[in-house]
Amino acid sequence: MEFKTVVFFVLATVMVLAALRVITARNPVHAALFLVLTFFNAGGIWLILQAEFLAIMLVMVYVGAVMVLFLFVVMMLDINVDRLREGFWSYLPVGAVVGVIMLAEMVLVLSGPYFGLDNMPEPPAAAGDYSNTRALGRILYTEYVYPFELASLVLLVAMIAAVALTLRQRKDSKYVQPSEQIAVKRADRIEVISMPAEKE
Repeated sequence: MEFKTVVFFVLATVMVLAALRVITARNPVHAALFLVLTFFNAGGIWLILQAEFLAIMLVMVYVGAVMVLFLFVVMMLDINVDRLREGFWSYLPVGAVVGVIMLAEMVLVLSGPYFGLDNMPEPPAAAGDYSNTRALGRILYTEYVYPFELASLVLLVAMIAAVALTLRQRKDSKYVQPSEQIAVKRADRIEVISMPAEKE
């Protein structure tokens, strides 16, 4: 067995175990940390597949930015885990049926004859001046430019919706009116008091 194959099996095993811990961990912070470990191992597998740009982007964007944001949000929200688990058993039958259907579909897809080594051989070694970043950018902005722009519009709409849901006026939220701040006068904020001087 080649060294690359051993590394792949190690990374894949750790990634699968970490992904299982993401959905089975009781603490949300621990689940987020296991998701970070999953992303790191997925980046390692992409490095083995000679997709260095995707591996670096996975580590920098998801682990370096998104997961740190998730951790801060989870720690700031102080989620009541016991309250979240109150309706767990009522949703368990539906979740089990969906999980069995997804598992059966994955087995049908992965056990097909089109996923063997004969149908998907190892790609030939790239030239010395080859850059997968340049190749990915060329394909992304020529052949797949319209799906790429459509995905960016979907993300923009999702971001605007998230901001709109956050900024809605609630009774328990504090907000200010910029017009009132601009129209304020000196007499409204400062009061001059005349006090007699005291001698020691």
